[in-house]
Amino acid sequence: MRVLAIGCHPDDAEFGCFGTLARCVARGDEVYVCGVTNGSGGSMTLEPDEIAAIRVKEAEKAAKVIGAKEYFNLGVYDLYVDSNNRDTIDKLVDVIRYTKPDMIFTQNPDDYMRDHIETSLLAFNASFIATIPNYKTKYPHTPVVPAIFYMEPVGVGDFRPTEFVDITDTIELKTEALKCHESQYGWLSAHTGNDAFSGNRALNQSRGKQCGTTYAECFSRCMQNQRMNTYRMLPEGR
Repeated sequence: MRVLAIGCHPDDAEFGCFGTLARCVARGDEVYVCGVTNGSGGSMTLEPDEIAAIRVKEAEKAAKVIGAKEYFNLGVYDLYVDSNNRDTIDKLVDVIRYTKPDMIFTQNPDDYMRDHIETSLLAFNASFIATIPNYKTKYPHTPVVPAIFYMEPVGVGDFRPTEFVDITDTIELKTEALKCHESQYGWLSAHTGNDAFSGNRALNQSRGKQCGTTYAECFSRCMQNQRMNTYRMLPEGR
Protein backbone atom coordinates (compact mmCIF):
# COMPACT_ATOMS: atom_id res chain seq x y z
CA MET A 1 0.00 0.00 0.00
CA ARG A 2 1.10 3.58 -0.64
CA VAL A 3 0.56 6.14 2.12
CA LEU A 4 0.87 9.93 2.10
CA ALA A 5 0.72 12.16 5.19
CA ILE A 6 -0.10 15.80 4.46
CA GLY A 7 0.64 17.95 7.49
CA CYS A 8 0.20 21.69 7.65
CA HIS A 9 3.39 22.75 9.47
CA PRO A 10 6.65 20.80 9.43
CA ASP A 11 5.83 18.93 12.69
CA ASP A 12 2.06 18.42 12.40
CA ALA A 13 2.13 14.98 10.79
CA GLU A 14 4.71 13.92 13.38
CA PHE A 15 2.35 14.77 16.23
CA GLY A 16 -0.75 13.37 14.54
CA CYS A 17 0.19 10.16 12.76
CA PHE A 18 3.88 9.23 12.92
CA GLY A 19 3.26 6.27 15.21
CA THR A 20 0.81 4.93 12.65
CA LEU A 21 3.10 5.75 9.73
CA ALA A 22 5.91 3.83 11.43
CA ARG A 23 3.61 0.83 11.65
CA CYS A 24 2.75 1.25 7.97
CA VAL A 25 6.46 1.19 7.12
CA ALA A 26 6.90 -1.93 9.28
CA ARG A 27 4.23 -3.82 7.36
CA GLY A 28 5.86 -2.93 4.03
CA ASP A 29 3.95 0.15 2.88
CA GLU A 30 5.58 2.95 0.88
CA VAL A 31 5.20 6.00 3.11
CA TYR A 32 5.61 9.64 2.06
CA VAL A 33 5.33 12.84 4.09
CA CYS A 34 4.43 16.32 2.82
CA GLY A 35 4.42 19.61 4.69
CA VAL A 36 2.33 22.45 3.28
CA THR A 37 4.06 25.33 5.08
CA ASN A 38 7.75 25.90 5.64
CA GLY A 39 7.30 26.74 9.32
CA SER A 40 8.28 30.39 8.92
CA GLY A 41 6.28 31.51 11.95
CA GLY A 42 7.83 29.10 14.44
CA SER A 43 10.31 31.29 16.27
CA MET A 44 10.43 34.15 18.74
CA THR A 45 13.93 35.23 17.65
CA LEU A 46 14.74 34.10 14.09
CA GLU A 47 13.53 35.72 10.86
CA PRO A 48 10.97 33.80 8.72
CA ASP A 49 13.34 32.47 6.06
CA GLU A 50 15.94 31.55 8.67
CA ILE A 51 13.60 29.45 10.82
CA ALA A 52 11.92 28.01 7.71
CA ALA A 53 15.21 26.56 6.45
CA ILE A 54 15.82 24.97 9.85
CA ARG A 55 12.34 23.53 10.17
CA VAL A 56 12.24 21.92 6.74
CA LYS A 57 15.54 20.17 7.49
CA GLU A 58 14.15 18.99 10.83
CA ALA A 59 11.11 17.55 9.07
CA GLU A 60 13.26 15.78 6.50
CA LYS A 61 15.27 14.22 9.33
CA ALA A 62 12.11 13.17 11.19
CA ALA A 63 10.69 11.47 8.10
CA LYS A 64 13.88 9.43 7.75
CA VAL A 65 13.61 8.28 11.37
CA ILE A 66 10.40 6.35 10.67
CA GLY A 67 11.59 5.09 7.28
CA ALA A 68 9.51 7.34 5.03
CA LYS A 69 10.51 7.05 1.40
CA GLU A 70 10.53 10.80 0.68
CA TYR A 71 9.67 14.15 2.25
CA PHE A 72 8.13 17.09 0.36
CA ASN A 73 7.45 20.67 1.38
CA LEU A 74 5.22 23.04 -0.60
CA GLY A 75 6.95 26.13 0.80
CA VAL A 76 3.87 28.13 1.78
CA TYR A 77 4.61 30.69 4.50
CA ASP A 78 2.88 30.19 7.84
CA LEU A 79 -0.55 31.87 8.13
CA TYR A 80 -0.90 32.04 4.33
CA VAL A 81 -2.35 28.62 3.52
CA ASP A 82 -5.17 29.07 1.00
CA SER A 83 -6.96 26.01 -0.32
CA ASN A 84 -8.08 28.05 -3.36
CA ASN A 85 -4.58 29.13 -4.38
CA ARG A 86 -3.92 27.60 -7.81
CA ASP A 87 -0.15 27.38 -7.39
CA THR A 88 -0.47 25.56 -4.05
CA ILE A 89 -3.16 23.26 -5.44
CA ASP A 90 -0.97 22.32 -8.40
CA LYS A 91 2.02 21.62 -6.17
CA LEU A 92 0.02 19.28 -3.97
CA VAL A 93 -1.71 17.65 -6.95
CA ASP A 94 1.73 16.79 -8.31
CA VAL A 95 2.85 15.34 -4.97
CA ILE A 96 -0.27 13.16 -4.97
CA ARG A 97 0.18 12.15 -8.61
CA TYR A 98 3.83 11.32 -7.96
CA THR A 99 3.22 9.26 -4.80
CA LYS A 100 -0.09 7.67 -5.93
CA PRO A 101 -1.38 7.10 -2.39
CA ASP A 102 -4.05 4.58 -1.51
CA MET A 103 -4.71 6.59 1.64
CA ILE A 104 -3.91 10.04 2.97
CA PHE A 105 -3.54 11.29 6.53
CA THR A 106 -4.16 15.01 6.99
CA GLN A 107 -5.42 17.76 9.28
CA ASN A 108 -8.94 17.60 10.62
CA PRO A 109 -11.43 19.98 8.96
CA ASP A 110 -12.49 21.11 12.46
CA ASP A 111 -9.23 22.39 13.91
CA TYR A 112 -8.04 25.29 16.06
CA MET A 113 -6.37 27.46 13.40
CA ARG A 114 -7.01 28.52 9.82
CA ASP A 115 -3.79 27.06 8.35
CA HIS A 116 -4.82 23.60 9.58
CA ILE A 117 -8.36 23.94 8.28
CA GLU A 118 -7.17 25.18 4.89
CA THR A 119 -4.70 22.29 4.68
CA SER A 120 -7.54 19.84 5.30
CA LEU A 121 -9.56 21.42 2.49
CA LEU A 122 -6.50 21.51 0.25
CA ALA A 123 -5.81 17.80 0.77
CA PHE A 124 -9.45 16.91 0.16
CA ASN A 125 -9.67 18.94 -3.06
CA ALA A 126 -6.23 18.13 -4.47
CA SER A 127 -6.67 14.39 -3.94
CA PHE A 128 -9.80 14.51 -6.10
CA ILE A 129 -8.34 16.89 -8.68
CA ALA A 130 -5.35 14.55 -9.07
CA THR A 131 -7.65 11.96 -10.66
CA ILE A 132 -8.95 14.28 -13.41
CA PRO A 133 -7.07 13.67 -16.71
CA ASN A 134 -7.94 17.08 -18.13
CA TYR A 135 -6.41 18.90 -15.16
CA LYS A 136 -2.86 19.24 -16.45
CA THR A 137 0.19 19.36 -14.19
CA LYS A 138 3.69 17.91 -14.36
CA TYR A 139 2.56 14.33 -13.72
CA PRO A 140 -0.30 12.31 -15.28
CA HIS A 141 -3.52 11.75 -13.37
CA THR A 142 -3.95 8.99 -10.81
CA PRO A 143 -6.84 6.55 -11.35
CA VAL A 144 -8.14 6.26 -7.77
CA VAL A 145 -9.50 8.82 -5.32
CA PRO A 146 -7.58 7.99 -2.13
CA ALA A 147 -9.13 7.34 1.26
CA ILE A 148 -8.60 10.13 3.78
CA PHE A 149 -8.05 9.76 7.51
CA TYR A 150 -8.19 12.99 9.49
CA MET A 151 -5.72 13.31 12.37
CA GLU A 152 -6.88 14.21 15.86
CA PRO A 153 -6.95 18.02 16.21
CA VAL A 154 -5.23 19.67 19.15
CA GLY A 155 -7.58 20.88 21.87
CA VAL A 156 -10.85 20.19 20.06
CA GLY A 157 -12.98 18.63 22.77
CA ASP A 158 -15.76 17.17 20.64
CA PHE A 159 -13.50 15.18 18.29
CA ARG A 160 -15.03 11.73 17.78
CA PRO A 161 -12.58 9.21 16.36
CA THR A 162 -13.77 6.38 14.15
CA GLU A 163 -10.43 4.54 13.95
CA PHE A 164 -7.77 3.63 16.52
CA VAL A 165 -4.26 2.34 15.78
CA ASP A 166 -2.12 0.67 18.43
CA ILE A 167 1.25 2.46 18.39
CA THR A 168 2.71 0.84 21.51
CA ASP A 169 5.49 -0.73 19.45
CA THR A 170 6.29 2.52 17.63
CA ILE A 171 5.81 5.19 20.33
CA GLU A 172 9.56 5.44 20.94
CA LEU A 173 10.24 5.79 17.21
CA LYS A 174 7.60 8.53 17.07
CA THR A 175 9.25 10.23 20.05
CA GLU A 176 12.64 10.05 18.31
CA ALA A 177 11.14 11.67 15.22
CA LEU A 178 9.58 14.45 17.28
CA LYS A 179 12.94 15.12 18.92
CA CYS A 180 14.26 16.08 15.49
CA HIS A 181 12.24 19.29 15.82
CA GLU A 182 14.69 20.88 18.23
CA SER A 183 13.80 24.42 17.14
CA GLN A 184 10.27 23.96 18.43
CA TYR A 185 10.97 23.07 22.05
CA GLY A 186 11.20 26.66 23.22
CA TRP A 187 8.79 28.10 20.66
CA LEU A 188 5.86 25.84 21.51
CA SER A 189 6.28 26.33 25.24
CA ALA A 190 6.56 30.09 24.86
CA HIS A 191 3.61 30.38 22.47
CA THR A 192 1.19 27.89 24.02
CA GLY A 193 2.34 27.71 27.61
CA ASN A 194 2.44 23.92 27.38
CA ASP A 195 4.93 21.16 26.67
CA ALA A 196 3.45 19.91 23.40
CA PHE A 197 5.84 16.97 23.18
CA SER A 198 5.03 15.36 26.54
CA GLY A 199 1.41 16.38 26.05
CA ASN A 200 1.20 14.42 22.81
CA ARG A 201 2.61 11.32 24.46
CA ALA A 202 0.06 11.68 27.26
CA LEU A 203 -2.69 11.99 24.65
CA ASN A 204 -1.50 8.81 22.92
CA GLN A 205 -1.50 7.06 26.29
CA SER A 206 -5.03 8.27 27.03
CA ARG A 207 -6.25 7.07 23.63
CA GLY A 208 -4.52 3.75 24.29
CA LYS A 209 -6.52 3.27 27.47
CA GLN A 210 -9.72 3.92 25.53
CA CYS A 211 -9.04 1.08 23.12
CA GLY A 212 -7.35 -1.43 25.42
CA THR A 213 -3.69 -0.87 24.66
CA THR A 214 -0.83 1.23 26.03
CA TYR A 215 -0.50 3.90 23.32
CA ALA A 216 -2.73 4.71 20.37
CA GLU A 217 -3.38 7.32 17.70
CA CYS A 218 -6.90 7.92 16.49
CA PHE A 219 -8.49 9.29 13.35
CA SER A 220 -11.83 10.11 11.80
CA ARG A 221 -12.35 8.73 8.33
CA CYS A 222 -13.66 10.82 5.47
CA MET A 223 -16.87 9.07 4.41
CA GLN A 224 -17.51 10.86 1.13
CA ASN A 225 -18.32 9.24 -2.20
CA GLN A 226 -15.44 7.28 -3.84
CA ARG A 227 -13.36 7.30 -0.65
CA MET A 228 -14.77 4.15 0.99
CA ASN A 229 -13.84 0.50 0.52
CA THR A 230 -14.71 -2.93 1.91
CA TYR A 231 -11.42 -3.67 3.67
CA ARG A 232 -9.43 -2.20 6.54
CA MET A 233 -6.57 0.01 5.43
CA LEU A 234 -5.02 1.01 8.76
CA PRO A 235 -2.63 -1.33 10.60
CA GLU A 236 -4.36 -4.04 12.61
CA GLY A 237 -3.86 -4.60 16.34
CA ARG A 238 -0.55 -5.99 17.48
